[in-house]
Amino acid sequence: MTQDMLLGNEEPSKSKETFLEKFCVLAKSSTGAALLDVIRQALEAPNVFVFGELLAEPSVLQLKDGLDSKHFETLNLFAYGTYKEYRAQPEKFIELTPAMQKKLQHLTIVSLAIKAKSIPYALLLSELEIDNVRHLEDIIIEAIYADIIHGKLFQNTRILEVDYAQGRDIPPGYTGQIVETLQAWVNSCDSVSNCIEMQIKYANAEKSKRLINKERVEQDLINLKKVLKSQTSDSDESMQIDTHGPGTSGGLGQSELRKKPSKLRNPRSAAVGLKFSK
Repeated sequence: MTQDMLLGNEEPSKSKETFLEKFCVLAKSSTGAALLDVIRQALEAPNVFVFGELLAEPSVLQLKDGLDSKHFETLNLFAYGTYKEYRAQPEKFIELTPAMQKKLQHLTIVSLAIKAKSIPYALLLSELEIDNVRHLEDIIIEAIYADIIHGKLFQNTRILEVDYAQGRDIPPGYTGQIVETLQAWVNSCDSVSNCIEMQIKYANAEKSKRLINKERVEQDLINLKKVLKSQTSDSDESMQIDTHGPGTSGGLGQSELRKKPSKLRNPRSAAVGLKFSK
């Protein structure tokens, strides 16, 4: 059945380093076989997933170049390595119990989850050297319930989506790489910040230009309205002068134009009655 499983949404409640403290205390006062037994117990302990402090114990460091160097290498593998590294050189390490192998597989999932938040089943199957999807999902669910990762299993797309992954131990000498990575991130942030500031300045300049252009256009409209209003007023006055002007300038009015023809009617008829005498 195809379904999506949401698991491990709660934040981790207790730091895993606290479970390692008792093994560090035991390692301080142990030597020989007792120290090797402490290391095995730490590797099998269900709640211990970080080993840096135990590796740093002087008694454990003495194992590095001794007859029991395999115990040191195995502890180093669980601190920084993966299941595939173990499978590549099993003779370099002590023989792992089923519980140890499963824990190393869980830690391998954590390493993958730190690098990517979306992990295909194909990659997990390869890294954990598993050929059964159901077995893979069981291991992932165990890691989630161990509180070292939180996420969703998308069975239809065969992807593990990671919401949270516990950090692993930092290898010696890796601090410099972290500093370089953080410095590169800071430089990138500065570049983005400078770019944003430039965009803000450009936007403000464009805004100022638009406001000036808007004010100019509004002033032009006001001036145009004034001109149109003045022209309209002059036109009205001109029309009034044309209408009333002739009556007051001495010209003939309409009433006079009606009377005038009667006085000037047929001037010849007026001259007929004249008598001339010698």
